[in-house]
Amino acid sequence: MTILYLLIPLSLILLGLAVWAFFWAVKNDQFEDLEGPAHRILFDEDENDLTPAERERRRQAAQRKPANEGDDDPAER
Repeated sequence: MTILYLLIPLSLILLGLAVWAFFWAVKNDQFEDLEGPAHRILFDEDENDLTPAERERRRQAAQRKPANEGDDDPAER
């Protein structure tokens, strides 16, 4: 019975910590995008897997793409 004098305050402290951690997570947008990481793992294009030369080629291609964006050439499709 005397153990309850220790366990009840300890459980209240742990409950307070859990509530604080939950509100901290909500305040810092930890629950903002719940589906993004699950979908992101399905994509193979990870820039960390590329060689530095390939990364540079992709950056240059991405910079050139907006300039050609207005061209609707049916032959490219």
